[in-house]
Amino acid sequence: MLDKSIKIPGPDHPITVEHNPCRVVVTVAGRTIADSRNALTLREASYPPVQYIPRRDVDMSLLQRTDHATHCPYKGDASYYSIALGGKHSENAVWTYEAPHAAVSNIKDHLAFYPDRVAIEELASPEAGAF
Repeated sequence: MLDKSIKIPGPDHPITVEHNPCRVVVTVAGRTIADSRNALTLREASYPPVQYIPRRDVDMSLLQRTDHATHCPYKGDASYYSIALGGKHSENAVWTYEAPHAAVSNIKDHLAFYPDRVAIEELASPEAGAF
């Protein structure tokens, strides 16, 4: 992580963050990890949309902080968590930007999950649980 440059989203690399009107539920091994009606959908350039879920809607007791870290010039430094329930497949399956760049500051205090390591459902139901 030598390059700590900061880039501003623009026409060549757009980023939008919007409230997701759906209930977003994340599960691993049949267990609900997150359940939220307050998820944010981040769309970045040509990448698939990512759901960022408020920490208050995530069962943090199921997550284990790791030493893994990455840097995105558009969003900042990411910290990672593993989900013990998923075994090796769920190592570093969760990331968060604890001090995101100004352009995406609304994802602070939110977590994102790799969709190939957990099940993420967007449900039209207006009901959501919280932990």
